[in-house]
Amino acid sequence: MDDGGTREAKVISRIVDLPAGGWDRLANPDPAQFNPFVSHAFLAALETAGTTGPETGWLPQHIVLENAAGAIEAAMPLYVKTHSRGEYVFDHAFADAYHRAGGRYYPKLQVAVPFTPVPGPRLLIAPEAQRENTEATLVAAAMTLADQIGASSVHITFLQEAEWKRLGAIGLLQRTGQQFHWTNAGYRSFDDFLASLASRKRKMVRKERADAVADLMIEEVTGSEISEEHWDAMYAFYMDTGERKWGRPYLNRAFFSELGRIMADKCLLMFARDGTTRIAGALHMIGGDCLYGRYWGCAVHVPYLHFELCYYRAIDYAIAHGLKRVEAGAQGEHKLARGYNPVTTYSAHWFADEGLSRAVSRFLVEERRAVEDANRLLADFAPYKKALQEEQD
Repeated sequence: MDDGGTREAKVISRIVDLPAGGWDRLANPDPAQFNPFVSHAFLAALETAGTTGPETGWLPQHIVLENAAGAIEAAMPLYVKTHSRGEYVFDHAFADAYHRAGGRYYPKLQVAVPFTPVPGPRLLIAPEAQRENTEATLVAAAMTLADQIGASSVHITFLQEAEWKRLGAIGLLQRTGQQFHWTNAGYRSFDDFLASLASRKRKMVRKERADAVADLMIEEVTGSEISEEHWDAMYAFYMDTGERKWGRPYLNRAFFSELGRIMADKCLLMFARDGTTRIAGALHMIGGDCLYGRYWGCAVHVPYLHFELCYYRAIDYAIAHGLKRVEAGAQGEHKLARGYNPVTTYSAHWFADEGLSRAVSRFLVEERRAVEDANRLLADFAPYKKALQEEQD
């Protein structure tokens, strides 16, 4: 594919065939805002472990734009999907409606990080490139690929708000969702954070933390401290949660070893131990200015231990390391009472069938309004002292 200028669009079926430095120059040009999930290493770990590929319904077809010298000027992590699992922006209703109307929804194209509902850049552009024109070229290349393989649609999920607005301006349909993130208001300690909460919520948090760890020890490991024994334990906890929530977990044991091999310095494991026995664990990923909560599981139910390992300890870590945010994963209104505020997430969509596009467009107008209303309503119930909450808003 050629954009009519000096750049050529290529489809790459394995990210390991691309130079890591060339990809990461686009994905993470600013180390202070490093997003581990769009890094070459993370996407390569998924592919190398076999969690993405034709057998899983996530076939890598990454698009890159090369200039005349062969250097990569832009890229997007793109997959041919034969189902809608592992995306967290749900389009099953669209697929069902199109099927009933006689259409074929799959395959479709997904610009995303597989199994990872974490906002971040999706259209990866070199700092020296003209962003808006290059983004439009990437999207046009995805549409061309969709036409070539008979895909029904292109979905760009969990992208950044600025990207979302620009893609809306060139005609893509705009969708919103909701997550809960914690924001560091320059806290010096966890107690400093607690002081920002209303009295009743402050007492609740203290009680939950005390109850969670009353008879347990908390173990934190990162970097070279992480061993295969740690990954064995974390995988067992992940499988327990995955089998209960999803029926078929997305990741395999090999992925965790691969992640530890190439990204151990970005991994933070937290375990709860009863004596020498690990009874629960959580995996967080460390970004440039954010701690990302990813996976959790337990062998023994302990009240509030989930909150301790996934929310409170994450806040502790973010404060101690000067991180601006904690993003604790998809959904979960229970996070609100623990200091995590509602935020809007963004996705953009294109459908080859004009009738389907019109129907989805009408639905998204109402859905965006509902998300905006819900976020506004929930913000009123945030646990912060009223004056501080008004300042944060």
